[in-house]
Amino acid sequence: MFFSALNLTGGYGSVDIIHSCSFEVNKGEIVSILGPNGAGKSTAMKAMLGMLTLSKGEIEIDGKDISKLNTQNRVKLGISFVPQTKNVFTEMTVQENLEMGGFLRDSSYLETIEEIFELFPILNEKKNQIVGELSGGQRQQVAIGRALMTKPSVLMLDEPTAGVSPIVMDELFEHILKIKEKNVAILMVEQNARQALKVSDRGYVLVMGENKYSGSGKDLLNDPEVRRSFLGG
Repeated sequence: MFFSALNLTGGYGSVDIIHSCSFEVNKGEIVSILGPNGAGKSTAMKAMLGMLTLSKGEIEIDGKDISKLNTQNRVKLGISFVPQTKNVFTEMTVQENLEMGGFLRDSSYLETIEEIFELFPILNEKKNQIVGELSGGQRQQVAIGRALMTKPSVLMLDEPTAGVSPIVMDELFEHILKIKEKNVAILMVEQNARQALKVSDRGYVLVMGENKYSGSGKDLLNDPEVRRSFLGG
């Protein structure tokens, strides 16, 4: 696997939130992390980003052990993250937000901005508009676009469709599928489990900080226990 997190145990202070959790994702693949509120989904993502201390576990990208690296150095190795909230600069324009995303780049990022405008046409239309004036779905496109400015090999999304309408949710998932086509490994935490599994190659269901179920998106959608417990029948 291109990116793997194996047997992660950790949390905050002396309290472990996740217990021996494992996740894997390849390039050109979408993998969802699902589960009820408080299951440890976002904690697991923070652990993979190096934002909390693990008592156990290993994290690798392209065969390189990054378990001891800080968040900034993990980002330099190709990991990009879109948090659920506070993921855009609301006082800046769309163009300025994207330029901020390319700030760490050594090379010119103008070509990358054009690629993002191609991926998200509405952002091209509104490139000179203040992001705080955009709709929730458009802001989320800005956030994802900014994350793509570093040309990541692994894109992590924390609740990318939170708080948007069903129509906007479908649009965002379509954009995520297009990003997958660019051979990016996509790992996302999602509350909209049924819709997420429809676009996911594979999924993991966390319960009380542990891997409860895992399998292909299709298998999890059709699993009677998963359907009953997490998909509303």
